[in-house]
Parts: sequence; structure tokens; C-alpha cells
Amino acid sequence: MRILHLSDTHIERTDAPNAAGVNASESLRLLLTDLRHQRGVDAIVVSGDVANDGAPEAYTAVRETLSEFALRELGGNIPVFYSTGNHDERQAFGKVLGSGHLDADGADRAETVMDSADSERAAVSTVDGYRFVTLDSLVPGMVHGHLGAAQLDWLREVLRTPAPRGTVLVFHHPPITLDVPTQRAFGLRNPAELADAIRGADVLAVLTGHFHLQIFGFLEATPVWVTPGVVNRIDLTTRPGTERAVRGASASLVELGGPSGPMFHTFHARDPRAHETVYELDEEQTRSLIARMGPGADRA
Repeated sequence: MRILHLSDTHIERTDAPNAAGVNASESLRLLLTDLRHQRGVDAIVVSGDVANDGAPEAYTAVRETLSEFALRELGGNIPVFYSTGNHDERQAFGKVLGSGHLDADGADRAETVMDSADSERAAVSTVDGYRFVTLDSLVPGMVHGHLGAAQLDWLREVLRTPAPRGTVLVFHHPPITLDVPTQRAFGLRNPAELADAIRGADVLAVLTGHFHLQIFGFLEATPVWVTPGVVNRIDLTTRPGTERAVRGASASLVELGGPSGPMFHTFHARDPRAHETVYELDEEQTRSLIARMGPGADRA
């Protein structure tokens, strides 16, 4: 199983530079141009922050771009699995992307969809014996993520029956973090509850995004991969307590089922402006961001 893993496309409602001067649509096109020679891809995953502000036009643009890429460049009706991130809007996501489980030709392929009073976008599909489960870690209006009790109960029920070749979980907010203030504040807030829900199940890997850089670690015994962002990446060479984002679109290849799997490889687009600073926050600005946007902040 070869999975092309993208995240944090942050597509705007128009094909134009964002407030930081980066054209997110162009970043995606640059990346896909460099990925066009990949072969044997069985699935594409986009783990959240598909749209920058939840605009339906942005979801349509991503869906059409990845559909054309799969059909024309990769040469097949390859499924594309989308999950929600903190920048996404559930109603617009569902209107354009349905369950989030689409074939490249646009058909919704989900086998099971969570029935949620809060319209959470969680679904199940199977590809060549591998089960893909997308979860919804979006907390509306907040930057951090959380998986609610009802969603975790639903996940337990899904995992009660093993898949022929194992399960891949896809959602936005990583359940692991480096010792970085923004990651500690803005990651998944209840990783222990997720670990309890998947303990002893057939989960081969957890695929996430959100941090705009690559990290590998474990949630108890389960491998967790954080893929870097498409729109830009975070540069951790800055002073502790500060944050810098730089230009550069990235994605990952995840390989399952081989003797050394799971295996993870990162691709970087050949952007002539790669590594240019997009924004930089000093220590006071970083503390202010966490105070304003972190858990417990008053967002009223």
C-alpha cells in the first residue's frame, strides 16, 4: 500500500496570494508537478486544513485539482481521503466533499459514515484490504484539536472487526508533540483517550498534519506520522520560544505492508523561493498567540 499524504493545503477562495504573500493554490500546483512521476500510488490522503477559511470554492478547487492529478498524472481512479482541520468548516466541507472519501472521478465511496449531532466528518473506506478511517478533530473556532467521546465510541465499534490488512487512521491534530510551545498548546488535547480507543486494535499508522513539519513518533505502540504542510513549513532552527514559517511545499509517501513497514518519505517541491520567510514571531508574539488561541482562551 502506497499512500501519498498531503496536509494543510490552506486553499483560498480565489487563486491569489494570501495575507502572507503566498499563493496556496500555486504551492499545491508546484508540489503536484514534482510528484507527477510517482507510480503505484494506491490512495491520496489530505489530513485537514483543506481550505483556509472554509470557503466552498476552496474545497471545489482542491477536489478538482487532485482529481485531475490522480486521473491524468497518476493514471487511475485513485481514492482521495479528506479530513477536517481547524481552518475547515464542516458544512462547506460536506457540501463539496461529502463524506470526505471520494474516488478521483468524484464518486463518494464511504462504506460507513458517523451519524453525528455535531456534523462531525468521520467515515470508513477499504482499499485493497486496508481500512481508512478519517476522524474529525476540529474544535470550531479553536486551533487545538479534540476527539469527542461519541466519536471515540464510534471508532471503537469500527475497530471491533479487524480489517483484512489493517487500519490507517487519518485526522488533523497530532497526538504527539515536540517540546515546542505552540505544538504543546495546539495539538490534540486528549491523546490518552485516543490511545485507549485503539489499544489492541489493528491500527497500522496514524496520519496527521497541522504542525507544518514532519515528525515521527508513537502513541503507545502505534506509529504516528506528521506530514509537513503544502502551503508552507515551520522552521525549528529559530530561538526557543519563537516561530518562523518559510516558503516550501511538502508531502509524504507512506508505504505499508512491506518487510520494513511502515515507511515514511518526505518530498519537497522545487520552489525557486523555497526557504524565504513567510512570517516570524518573537517570544512575546508567540506567547500572545498561545494566550489568545490556546485552550482556555476566551474566544467570545
